[in-house]
Amino acid sequence: MSKERKASPIIKSKSIVLLFFLFAFCFSSAQILKRQIPDKLVVLTFDDAPVSQYSIVAPLLKKYGFKATFFVCEFPPNFRDNSKYMNWTHIKKLDKMGFEIGNHTQSHKHVNKLSKENFIQQLQYIENKCDSLKIKKPLSFAYPGYDYSLNAISTLQEQGYVLARAGGSRAYNPLEDHPFLIPSWATNAANKDQIIAALQEAKNGKIVVLTIHGVPDIEHPWVNTPPDLFKEFLNYLYKNNYKVIAIKDLNKYIDFPKAAKIIAIDTSKKYKN
Repeated sequence: MSKERKASPIIKSKSIVLLFFLFAFCFSSAQILKRQIPDKLVVLTFDDAPVSQYSIVAPLLKKYGFKATFFVCEFPPNFRDNSKYMNWTHIKKLDKMGFEIGNHTQSHKHVNKLSKENFIQQLQYIENKCDSLKIKKPLSFAYPGYDYSLNAISTLQEQGYVLARAGGSRAYNPLEDHPFLIPSWATNAANKDQIIAALQEAKNGKIVVLTIHGVPDIEHPWVNTPPDLFKEFLNYLYKNNYKVIAIKDLNKYIDFPKAAKIIAIDTSKKYKN
């Protein structure tokens, strides 16, 4: 009878290491994910509070039954000009329509240039405005100019926020991307093909998050999305059976506090659009 061959110590060692990493991955996935991420999951976010978000965007979203997050601020110097920006009555109406109101700082300040005290003041201004209008306290944040800092992330956590959106032009992987650095694509008048291609990445556990500014954006033409193009995007999402949600609705799928503890902050990735 031939003797059975024994596995070499090297092969055994590699197998043990592989099993360990497989177990660790499955364990962390089970902790982070509350349920499986469905394919074709898309998050719509809107920045800077241009008035077209109330007059054009919100009615179209309601028509299609889509949810969204509006990251509001009082954009200087013309926030008081209601031909360019929403006022707080408009923002309150968005809240009553069922949309999420998120924090984008009081005056669109780049948080990497603020002291902790000034950053908290910027956050609390929006929080207090929301409270005075009986709008839920924002728990979602978007970095103005996509600029972040490690100190800003710590401050957001201390102030009770659960997630923050950046840029980066890539899909969000909740098992790899820190919840305070959620990546997104930004739409503009010239990148229709890029956005349609990006939407194809909403599969295999990845989520596509879009950043949209004015529809149109009068003061910032470099981030302008023409209304007809915006309608094309919505029609595409609707006809192709995408599930379109606000960023807070990701809480149904992701345990953000656990993700923040398990996932390391990767500063080597791109976070600007």
